[in-house]
Amino acid sequence: MPEPTATTQKIILVSGPSGAGRSTAINVLEDLGFEAIDNLPLSLIPRLTDGKLTAPLAIGVDVRNRDFSTDGVADVIKQLRTRPDVDCQLLFLDATEDTLVRRYSETRRRHPLSPDAPAIEGIRREAKILAPLLQKAEFLLDTTDLSPHDLKARLTDWFGDKGAALFGITLQSFSYKRGLPKASDMTFDCRFLKNPHWDPDLRSSTGLDAPVGAHVETDPLAGPFKEKVTDLLLTLLPAFRAEGKSHINIGFGCTGGQHRSVYIAEQIALALAEQGWQVSKRHRELERRQ
Repeated sequence: MPEPTATTQKIILVSGPSGAGRSTAINVLEDLGFEAIDNLPLSLIPRLTDGKLTAPLAIGVDVRNRDFSTDGVADVIKQLRTRPDVDCQLLFLDATEDTLVRRYSETRRRHPLSPDAPAIEGIRREAKILAPLLQKAEFLLDTTDLSPHDLKARLTDWFGDKGAALFGITLQSFSYKRGLPKASDMTFDCRFLKNPHWDPDLRSSTGLDAPVGAHVETDPLAGPFKEKVTDLLLTLLPAFRAEGKSHINIGFGCTGGQHRSVYIAEQIALALAEQGWQVSKRHRELERRQ
């Protein structure tokens, strides 16, 4: 992929299953200064770059496109990436099957791939069709637990400078009991650390509270763990960026996702930010409590 420059034309292709928030994402990108175009035939996308463009582009591509195919999308991306003046990336929004079914039930919309059948049939068919694109995405965002406001905040973190090419890092804490985050590129297990849950005075607190952090720090492995994870990431992140990745998701898990993983994610985020990296944070289980 050509190295982005100040004069590079930024193009974000936005895809994902129906109901995962693709249209909302395109609207958010338009608010951020992108020229937004939805459901354009794939064959016309390369022609958009023929003339002089004054704004970055956000282009929606999904199964409703007239000539849609995953091979066709891959060909478009390949064509655009051969141009030194174009920086093309794929943003894929996803959600769990249960979430998509619920959203269709709430809106009473018909799924585009099963207009005369239950939505679940179209959802499963669409998932199979889009699977190759999910694997190619530079930006993968699971919207299962995100409100429209949360989605806007996340996209603003990634693309807020009118499409400036940034290498973004998201650190996410989570509970292993609720499963690993779907979009994690790498995950660190914090369950070996001393658990504040067993202290009645700390049980209702979180890793954002100083007493919980102090409790975790009494574990002799806490300091070395933070230091080694930070050193590892400071080694890997430049290599990921040089490889062409624009964003990476890093998960920190513990049993309940409330104490140890939250504290460690906060500490690693601070250490990376001090080294000049752009970091955003998400605490999945704390969001569920709000």
